[in-house]
Amino acid sequence: MKLSFTQYDVRCIHPFGIARSSHEMYPEIFIYLEKDGLIGRGEASPSERYGESAELIIKTIEKGIDLPSQIESPELFEKSVLYQCGGLKALEVAFSMAYLDWWTQSQNMAMKDYFGVEEKVGPFTSFTIAIGDMDLIAQKVEEAKPYHILKVKLGSENDKEIIHAIRTETDKVIRVDANEGWDLDSGETMCKWLADQNVEFVEQPLPAEKVHETAELKKKSPLPLIADENCLYPENIPEIAHAFDGINIKLMKCGSMLKAKQMIDMARERDLQIMLGCMVESSIGITAATHLAPLVDYVDLDGNLLIDNDPYIGVLIEDGRVIIPDGHGLGLQLNSTYKGLK
Repeated sequence: MKLSFTQYDVRCIHPFGIARSSHEMYPEIFIYLEKDGLIGRGEASPSERYGESAELIIKTIEKGIDLPSQIESPELFEKSVLYQCGGLKALEVAFSMAYLDWWTQSQNMAMKDYFGVEEKVGPFTSFTIAIGDMDLIAQKVEEAKPYHILKVKLGSENDKEIIHAIRTETDKVIRVDANEGWDLDSGETMCKWLADQNVEFVEQPLPAEKVHETAELKKKSPLPLIADENCLYPENIPEIAHAFDGINIKLMKCGSMLKAKQMIDMARERDLQIMLGCMVESSIGITAATHLAPLVDYVDLDGNLLIDNDPYIGVLIEDGRVIIPDGHGLGLQLNSTYKGLK
């Protein structure tokens, strides 16, 4: 099996701001695994929040990744390869999705079939309005017109102003993501205020280390609380289940397609609501997540919709719902002549 990779910088349509940072461009590392005329594709979207970078990922790959000489099941592949990724979860999941893409193509099946997913249609995806220029809010709401649900990034000094500005434009359901931007007092105040603003839930209201305080907020909040930064891996779920009503699973955080499915199963066992989220990514990563989307309650799979240079065609959107594309594996098509892409 041949390994190759390339860096590709995705451009945001608008600067993407959250409580702790803002970016106009994100570096993605695309992983390609080739054998028998088939190409498996994976994507690494590194997060500064977890100490990852494109430079670290490239350095790790260039140090050498030993691939198995024999074709293995996806489970065995992950055991023999992912430990070589230096703990970089974005790189781990890039190998996980690339191999699973290749393997399911070789078995003439869609990736969803590997996970026992029968439906092709997932939930309505939210469309993100990030922290940024207040004068652009009306334009962003207009751009979100095809989508039934807005995800609004808060955790700044003008949270109420942002919500007021959106509410002058639309009464669509809002999902709030504070990205660890509040403390217990402001979280309680905001959750109670947001409950009257047609808000469905609040994601990661407090810093991840404030689990005890988040459990206190859960008792007082009229809105469900969804864990993001508090729920990276399967082992986090038992630790934080008492403090949240649900979890946000992101492939780039958990490090494996198989672990993402494990997290779905663990959350179901604990009666937690489940959302599939994403970073700002191309259609490789978003399509991979979409193959699990029919198994969850909510999806926030708009990373490819927030950029203007997506080099792949994959996940479809129909009336705001994510649709798994036809075809074997991920079901991707290359839609770019950019050098190094496959």
